[in-house]
Amino acid sequence: MERVAATLREHGVQSRLEEFVEGTHSARDAARAVGCDAAQIVKSLVFVCDGRPVLALLPGDRRADAAKIAAAANAGYARVARPDEVVSATGFEPGAVAPFPAPHVAVVLLDRALLRHELVWAGAGSPNHVVGLAPVDVARLTGAVVADLAEE
Repeated sequence: MERVAATLREHGVQSRLEEFVEGTHSARDAARAVGCDAAQIVKSLVFVCDGRPVLALLPGDRRADAAKIAAAANAGYARVARPDEVVSATGFEPGAVAPFPAPHVAVVLLDRALLRHELVWAGAGSPNHVVGLAPVDVARLTGAVVADLAEE
Protein backbone atom coordinates (compact mmCIF):
# COMPACT_ATOMS: atom_id res chain seq x y z
CA MET A 1 0.00 0.00 0.00
CA GLU A 2 2.88 2.36 0.69
CA ARG A 3 4.07 2.14 -2.95
CA VAL A 4 0.60 3.18 -4.12
CA ALA A 5 0.46 6.07 -1.62
CA ALA A 6 3.95 7.21 -2.64
CA THR A 7 2.96 7.27 -6.32
CA LEU A 8 -0.14 9.33 -5.51
CA ARG A 9 1.90 11.81 -3.44
CA GLU A 10 4.65 12.04 -6.06
CA HIS A 11 2.14 12.98 -8.77
CA GLY A 12 -0.04 15.19 -6.57
CA VAL A 13 -3.17 13.13 -7.23
CA GLN A 14 -6.20 13.87 -5.09
CA SER A 15 -7.43 10.53 -3.75
CA ARG A 16 -8.85 8.66 -0.78
CA LEU A 17 -7.07 5.64 0.64
CA GLU A 18 -9.37 3.41 2.67
CA GLU A 19 -8.73 0.32 4.78
CA PHE A 20 -11.37 -2.39 5.30
CA VAL A 21 -10.54 -4.98 7.94
CA GLU A 22 -13.00 -7.46 6.39
CA GLY A 23 -11.08 -7.24 3.10
CA THR A 24 -12.00 -6.43 -0.47
CA HIS A 25 -11.12 -9.70 -2.18
CA SER A 26 -13.59 -9.32 -5.05
CA ALA A 27 -15.17 -6.42 -6.93
CA ARG A 28 -18.47 -7.12 -5.16
CA ASP A 29 -16.73 -7.07 -1.74
CA ALA A 30 -15.03 -3.79 -2.61
CA ALA A 31 -18.24 -2.19 -3.89
CA ARG A 32 -20.11 -3.26 -0.76
CA ALA A 33 -17.34 -1.96 1.53
CA VAL A 34 -17.00 1.38 -0.26
CA GLY A 35 -20.73 1.83 -0.85
CA CYS A 36 -20.63 2.19 -4.62
CA ASP A 37 -21.76 0.34 -7.71
CA ALA A 38 -19.55 -2.54 -8.93
CA ALA A 39 -19.08 -0.60 -12.20
CA GLN A 40 -17.00 1.93 -10.21
CA ILE A 41 -14.56 -0.74 -9.02
CA VAL A 42 -11.37 -1.10 -11.07
CA LYS A 43 -10.37 -4.73 -11.57
CA SER A 44 -6.62 -4.90 -12.22
CA LEU A 45 -6.03 -8.06 -14.25
CA VAL A 46 -2.67 -9.24 -15.54
CA PHE A 47 -2.53 -10.99 -18.91
CA VAL A 48 0.38 -12.34 -20.89
CA CYS A 49 0.19 -11.12 -24.49
CA ASP A 50 2.77 -12.56 -26.88
CA GLY A 51 4.98 -13.24 -23.85
CA ARG A 52 4.69 -9.70 -22.43
CA PRO A 53 2.84 -8.81 -19.20
CA VAL A 54 -0.14 -6.53 -19.83
CA LEU A 55 -2.30 -4.94 -17.15
CA ALA A 56 -5.99 -4.67 -18.09
CA LEU A 57 -8.15 -2.36 -15.99
CA LEU A 58 -11.86 -3.17 -16.21
CA PRO A 59 -15.04 -2.22 -14.36
CA GLY A 60 -15.90 -4.60 -11.54
CA ASP A 61 -19.19 -5.58 -13.16
CA ARG A 62 -17.63 -6.71 -16.46
CA ARG A 63 -15.66 -9.77 -17.62
CA ALA A 64 -12.45 -9.39 -19.59
CA ASP A 65 -12.42 -10.47 -23.24
CA ALA A 66 -9.00 -11.99 -23.99
CA ALA A 67 -9.35 -11.39 -27.74
CA LYS A 68 -10.07 -7.69 -27.20
CA ILE A 69 -7.15 -7.42 -24.79
CA ALA A 70 -4.82 -9.08 -27.31
CA ALA A 71 -6.01 -6.71 -30.06
CA ALA A 72 -5.59 -3.62 -27.84
CA ALA A 73 -2.08 -4.77 -26.92
CA ASN A 74 -1.23 -5.42 -30.59
CA ALA A 75 -0.63 -9.06 -29.74
CA GLY A 76 -1.56 -12.36 -31.35
CA TYR A 77 -2.90 -13.85 -28.12
CA ALA A 78 -3.69 -13.06 -24.50
CA ARG A 79 -3.95 -15.41 -21.56
CA VAL A 80 -4.51 -14.83 -17.87
CA ALA A 81 -1.19 -14.59 -16.05
CA ARG A 82 -0.22 -17.22 -13.50
CA PRO A 83 0.15 -16.00 -9.88
CA ASP A 84 3.95 -15.91 -10.13
CA GLU A 85 3.71 -13.87 -13.34
CA VAL A 86 1.37 -11.40 -11.61
CA VAL A 87 3.87 -10.85 -8.79
CA SER A 88 6.80 -10.58 -11.21
CA ALA A 89 5.03 -8.01 -13.39
CA THR A 90 3.43 -5.85 -10.71
CA GLY A 91 5.09 -6.58 -7.38
CA PHE A 92 1.62 -7.24 -5.95
CA GLU A 93 0.00 -10.53 -4.95
CA PRO A 94 -3.02 -11.75 -6.95
CA GLY A 95 -6.14 -10.30 -5.37
CA ALA A 96 -4.25 -7.19 -4.24
CA VAL A 97 -3.01 -5.80 -7.57
CA ALA A 98 -3.05 -2.02 -7.80
CA PRO A 99 -3.07 -0.26 -11.19
CA PHE A 100 0.16 1.53 -10.24
CA PRO A 101 3.05 1.32 -9.87
CA ALA A 102 3.48 -1.63 -12.22
CA PRO A 103 7.21 -1.65 -12.91
CA HIS A 104 7.47 -4.60 -15.27
CA VAL A 105 4.22 -4.30 -17.21
CA ALA A 106 4.70 -3.75 -20.93
CA VAL A 107 1.42 -1.89 -21.45
CA VAL A 108 -1.61 -0.84 -19.39
CA LEU A 109 -5.07 -0.98 -20.96
CA LEU A 110 -8.06 0.85 -19.48
CA ASP A 111 -11.62 -0.09 -20.38
CA ARG A 112 -13.42 2.94 -21.77
CA ALA A 113 -16.47 2.32 -19.51
CA LEU A 114 -14.45 3.38 -16.44
CA LEU A 115 -14.23 6.92 -17.83
CA ARG A 116 -18.00 7.36 -17.38
CA HIS A 117 -17.54 7.85 -13.63
CA GLU A 118 -16.29 10.83 -11.65
CA LEU A 119 -14.76 8.50 -9.06
CA VAL A 120 -13.54 4.91 -9.26
CA TRP A 121 -12.07 2.63 -6.61
CA ALA A 122 -9.00 0.48 -7.26
CA GLY A 123 -6.95 -1.96 -5.25
CA ALA A 124 -4.19 -0.27 -3.30
CA GLY A 125 -1.69 -3.08 -2.91
CA SER A 126 -3.28 -5.20 -0.20
CA PRO A 127 -6.52 -7.18 0.12
CA ASN A 128 -7.68 -4.66 2.74
CA HIS A 129 -6.96 -1.35 1.01
CA VAL A 130 -8.60 0.54 -1.85
CA VAL A 131 -8.01 3.96 -3.32
CA GLY A 132 -10.67 6.27 -4.71
CA LEU A 133 -9.66 8.64 -7.48
CA ALA A 134 -10.79 10.06 -10.80
CA PRO A 135 -10.51 7.59 -13.69
CA VAL A 136 -8.59 10.17 -15.73
CA ASP A 137 -5.96 10.11 -12.97
CA VAL A 138 -5.78 6.30 -13.24
CA ALA A 139 -5.21 6.68 -16.99
CA ARG A 140 -2.58 9.39 -16.49
CA LEU A 141 -0.66 7.59 -13.74
CA THR A 142 -0.53 4.35 -15.70
CA GLY A 143 -0.08 5.76 -19.20
CA ALA A 144 -3.01 3.55 -20.15
CA VAL A 145 -4.31 2.94 -23.64
CA VAL A 146 -8.11 3.34 -23.57
CA ALA A 147 -10.00 0.55 -25.34
CA ASP A 148 -13.06 -1.68 -25.16
CA LEU A 149 -11.84 -4.71 -23.19
CA ALA A 150 -14.97 -6.39 -21.80
CA GLU A 151 -17.15 -9.18 -23.10
CA GLU A 152 -20.39 -8.07 -24.74
